[in-house]
Amino acid sequence: MTAKKQQLLIIASLVLITVASAVVLTRPDADTAKSSSQPNIQNTTVKPVLAVTATSPKMSMVTSKVSAHGNIVAWQEASIGTEADGLRLTEVKVNVGDQVNKGQILAVFSSATLQAELDLSRADKAEAEALYAESQADLKRTTELKSSGALSSQQIQRYITAAQSAKARLEAAKARVKTQELRLAQSLVLAPDQGIISARTATVGAVLPSGQELFRLIRGGRLEWRAEVSSDDLSKLHPGQTAQITLSDRSSIQGSLRMLSPIVDTQSRNALVYVDLKSKGTARSGMFARGQFELGSTEVMTLPLSAVQLRDGFSYVLLIGADSKVIQTKVNTGRRTADRIEITSGLKLSDQVVTTGGAFLGDGDVVRVIAEQKSAEKTAVTYPGADSGPMM
Repeated sequence: MTAKKQQLLIIASLVLITVASAVVLTRPDADTAKSSSQPNIQNTTVKPVLAVTATSPKMSMVTSKVSAHGNIVAWQEASIGTEADGLRLTEVKVNVGDQVNKGQILAVFSSATLQAELDLSRADKAEAEALYAESQADLKRTTELKSSGALSSQQIQRYITAAQSAKARLEAAKARVKTQELRLAQSLVLAPDQGIISARTATVGAVLPSGQELFRLIRGGRLEWRAEVSSDDLSKLHPGQTAQITLSDRSSIQGSLRMLSPIVDTQSRNALVYVDLKSKGTARSGMFARGQFELGSTEVMTLPLSAVQLRDGFSYVLLIGADSKVIQTKVNTGRRTADRIEITSGLKLSDQVVTTGGAFLGDGDVVRVIAEQKSAEKTAVTYPGADSGPMM
């Protein structure tokens, strides 16, 4: 073998050794790459979006109520006017808001003319009494002479007629005196009943015609609430029921239903109910007020108010499923109390719903239920991993 062939053989051997070494060295990397190219099949756990408190519906006693609204008005209002015609008002003794008693003098008219007319009528009466007495004396003498025949029947009849005429004139004079006494009494304007003066138009110096209104009086100072209720609720009400009335200044008074209106307004489909106020408080005639009539208590399914969300005009709750995912569920609600609301449909007593934190959740979110705190502090809404302090 020549030297050239030996040299080629050595080079070929070195190349084969190098290739074999490279294959041996790179095989683990290939296996590693193969194993790393396979997907990592591991069980991943979805983290909860929010930590919330939960509750279940429960049966509670809820009071049925009928809401109403209306005005506070006078139970009865008396119009006080003048009966004297053409007299001048000389004195006004009361003003708006004054408490008056029955028969109390409210205003005084000038009475000089009336007094003069009364004196004249009394003089006419005195004259009529004298003429009547004279006619009675003549009639007595005529009766005594009737049996003697000294007087004719025509003369006797004349005396009898004169006596009757004198009596009639006396009665007319008495009537005129009584009329003038009444007119004089009418110069004093008296309160027809006990109550509160609610309006005054009387002005000193005015000359008023008969029938002109001077004052308005709230009889007995008594007010009532005339409230409008729906015709659908009218059948639920009856006299004697208690009403809780809230005034415009947020103060509250009680009333008792006295009467239901016999008619329903054809436009509004509402009916008036009349409620006597047990105490006036700050109520004033003409004031607007809202109120409720208590109908009784029934046991119904309820939830805390915070568990019900109002969205797009409908009521929803977030129902917690077995996989801790929340399901937005539409419910129908009814009556409310201070902290709970009636659920009429959409839930069962065994369902569990989100109590707090619902405003931050959407349909399908995963939540972590935490125990509700029993302390006086409000339960804080916390996110996983956040500080335990209340979220600001």
